[in-house]
Amino acid sequence: MEGLWLVVLVIFEMALSVQSQLRTGFYSTSCLRAEAIVRSTVESYFRKDPTIAAGLLRLHFHDCFVQGCDGSVLIAGIEAFCPGVVSCADILALAARDAVGLSDGPSWSVPTGRRDGRVSLSSQASNLPSPLDSIAAQKQKFSDKGLDDHDLVTLVGAHTIGQTHCQIIRYRLYNFTATGNADPTINQSFLSQLQALCPKNGDGTKPVPLDKDSQTDFDTSFFKNVRDGNGVLESDQRLWDDAATRDVVKKYAGTIRGLFGLRFDTEFRQAMVKMSSIEVKTGTDGEIRKVCSKFN
Repeated sequence: MEGLWLVVLVIFEMALSVQSQLRTGFYSTSCLRAEAIVRSTVESYFRKDPTIAAGLLRLHFHDCFVQGCDGSVLIAGIEAFCPGVVSCADILALAARDAVGLSDGPSWSVPTGRRDGRVSLSSQASNLPSPLDSIAAQKQKFSDKGLDDHDLVTLVGAHTIGQTHCQIIRYRLYNFTATGNADPTINQSFLSQLQALCPKNGDGTKPVPLDKDSQTDFDTSFFKNVRDGNGVLESDQRLWDDAATRDVVKKYAGTIRGLFGLRFDTEFRQAMVKMSSIEVKTGTDGEIRKVCSKFN
């Protein structure tokens, strides 16, 4: 994870209005090589450790959900180029895009022009979706940010890459809701695999892939896992419990190979642009940090 820190350098109508203030190529005159530098830096670390892609994507997600996409997740990174010009919030958005592309996922044009926030409060982390959230809680948290049920499923599909740890899911395997039994929604064959990977009194820091079939490939196998009861996080598996989110999962988990992957890629691009416009600061709001790990 050390490499990660080196690399990184409300409502729907509100999101639409700020998109007009962001624009693709914002740095084309003030810092022409900004996007290329972010890309090359992410790529150099990705070659050493492909799991860094999920971390970069998650950082951008967390940034947008805490106080809007304003770099309030304090980071240390590549701000040395064009200091005082390229915002840390934009670096996060660009790095997340490039991380997905390097994982064989889609790429997209990132509207830029965000400014960095001047506040970073751990207390506001409660806005973040939790792996313990019910489907109702997930839907509410996304709705509060101007994201609908379709966006929820599409963005959670980012769990096709990355990992969690045994200590996060152990309760599902051995003492779900204090019953002493496993979560009954887990496929029995998969349950045996998870219990072998995460023994009851084993190492809680042991990593567990969020997508059992392709941890480092950005694809639709995550949705097939949810459909088949092979979701690793409780919150992921709960997508199957609700009619609206289940329909989206079914769509992405379809049997026509290639077609549904293309649809997911297209809709993930759209959802990421929408999410990355949440409550952004532009114009004279906020600041452009000189060092991403601290305020000016």
